[in-house]
Amino acid sequence: MKKTVRAVAILALLNTCAYAQEQDSTNVNRLKEVVISDTKFAQRQEKSGKIIEVISAKDLEKKSGQSLATVLSQVTGVEINGNQSANGKNLGYYIRGGKNRQVLILIDGIPVTDASGISLEYDLRLLPVEQIERIEVMKGAASTLYGTGAATGVINITLKKSTKKVIEGNAYLNIGSNNTSDNEKYNGQDFNQGISVNGNYKRVNYFAGFNSTETGNMSQIASPSESVEYEDDRFSRQNVIAKFGYKATDKLTLDFFGNYDKLKNGFDLTFDNTGFNDTNVNTTTSEQVRFGFSPKFKYNKGEFVLNSGFTRIARDYSELNTFSGTTDYSLYESRSVVVDGFNKYNISKDLTVILGVNYQFNDMLGQTPFSTIDEKATKFNILDGYTTLVYGFDFGLNINAGARLNNHSAYGNNFVYNFNPSYNFKTSFPLKLVASYSTAYITPSLYQLYSEYGNAELTPEKNATLEAGFETQLFDKKVKLDAVAFYRDQTNSFDFFFDNNTFEAYYVNIDGKNKAKGVETEVTFDLTSKLRVNANYTFTQVDKALDRLIPKHKVNAGLDFQPTPRTLFNVNYQYFDARNDAFFDGNTFGTTIVKLDSYQLVNALAKYELIKSRLTVFGSVTNILNEEFVENIGYSTRGRNFKLGLNIVL
Repeated sequence: MKKTVRAVAILALLNTCAYAQEQDSTNVNRLKEVVISDTKFAQRQEKSGKIIEVISAKDLEKKSGQSLATVLSQVTGVEINGNQSANGKNLGYYIRGGKNRQVLILIDGIPVTDASGISLEYDLRLLPVEQIERIEVMKGAASTLYGTGAATGVINITLKKSTKKVIEGNAYLNIGSNNTSDNEKYNGQDFNQGISVNGNYKRVNYFAGFNSTETGNMSQIASPSESVEYEDDRFSRQNVIAKFGYKATDKLTLDFFGNYDKLKNGFDLTFDNTGFNDTNVNTTTSEQVRFGFSPKFKYNKGEFVLNSGFTRIARDYSELNTFSGTTDYSLYESRSVVVDGFNKYNISKDLTVILGVNYQFNDMLGQTPFSTIDEKATKFNILDGYTTLVYGFDFGLNINAGARLNNHSAYGNNFVYNFNPSYNFKTSFPLKLVASYSTAYITPSLYQLYSEYGNAELTPEKNATLEAGFETQLFDKKVKLDAVAFYRDQTNSFDFFFDNNTFEAYYVNIDGKNKAKGVETEVTFDLTSKLRVNANYTFTQVDKALDRLIPKHKVNAGLDFQPTPRTLFNVNYQYFDARNDAFFDGNTFGTTIVKLDSYQLVNALAKYELIKSRLTVFGSVTNILNEEFVENIGYSTRGRNFKLGLNIVL
């Protein structure tokens, strides 16, 4: 009976959406889209030597109510582990077999990181998707342009900015449930609301916004049985953003920004199969302050940009010590400064040279019940020079080649480079062939260098990626198809070493290579002016040392239906292959590899403009079949949930 109900539900959803989709000319003409991630300057996608995934403002509108992690997890080749767990659960970023530290996050072109973490990574939970205008995802090694961390991919996030009106306001409110598969409390437990104001007057533009998110009714750890009920781990987040721009002359613009982001949540630890460390004592708070200045100057044959930013992140933890029965307190703080100046000069209409200098400074302090990390000694700086040449031949060949010399205050010099040719065939339909060989590096973190487990002799992890693929449009541009195959070598990796004889523990570089290879492909088919079908498939195969939480096969598919210009229906399907996870037993202090079963999710969205361009309402249901699945061993995941929301443009 249960299988019959599921089959009827799927058929009903597909029948509802079988007529439709919005005609999005930007997505249909994919090769004409403008991208910036592979040169730092705007250029048409057809000139790019990469297949760059773009999530536009229109795409984000079709994903109302979703978190940033959930949106990114639908991109070809990207897995954001934890996006279906409790909101406070740590996220894992996996691109081409790489983990968090190998994926670089940019906000408005500026690299962001938490320098106090074990790995130099950024917490995407800090960002509400409602404050984002556009996302570009570029996969592969990209340290030539972006430096440390850009080993398997770059996620370039552009925050919202002013419109052309003198003043415009926006307000939104979403209310939803927050259930696991065995919980059916469909009252409001997930609240997300915000307001913004922006405008443009003469030479001045501005944008200011506030967002607040609160969720409850869900424990981070999964209950071992129906008779055991764990306490809720509440999550709250507040975000404030401000941007100000001034057009000093026709050639010079001055942009300033500031952000304040805070999140607080309860957390749990799974030590054994009872998951006994579940208490409201376990809480953590993260506060981020960012501000910066980005002037841009255009001249006859080029453009100069200076991106600068300062970030301070403070994280504190209150945690129940299950052995002593007392509460332990820990505090981590970090400061990061980035100054990146780069210049594009057009030597001719076909040849462009990009020259840049990047400076970074990071320091941290840490205070735990067991150790203290002093910020006066725990710091490093990086000074890099880099160059990229972009050449386009009239007959269709384009070449992007560059090099970067990294100078680090702790380990010295490091050299990386890339060579990225592409070819556009002059035929009746667009066809672009791409290929690249690029190298990358990852700087050891301050914690890995200078903590009680630190090793000041660590040198950078190194990566090299070879890829080849194509991008095309067929049948009068109604079908867009792309595919890329990649092969990646990872050497000199960081690992945690424990000496059984001396009982010493510290970080080390590991000799030998770890390999990852795979295929990423995507197809979009406009069946009619109102119906679009899209799907992507990712195959990833990694060596044993990298094989954790990475599905070998992953599929995303969707149907969009727009029967009228003011109505939209969407149904989305996701398949995740079986993955390996590592379970740590707090009783034996041993780690066991556990195989997690594959699972499938079906989601749907309905959206309608009550007042054209002014008032929009939506309703969504996720995990329609109430699938019970596991993202991380011992942790809860979401079951069937509903959400209602509205958006008002003032």
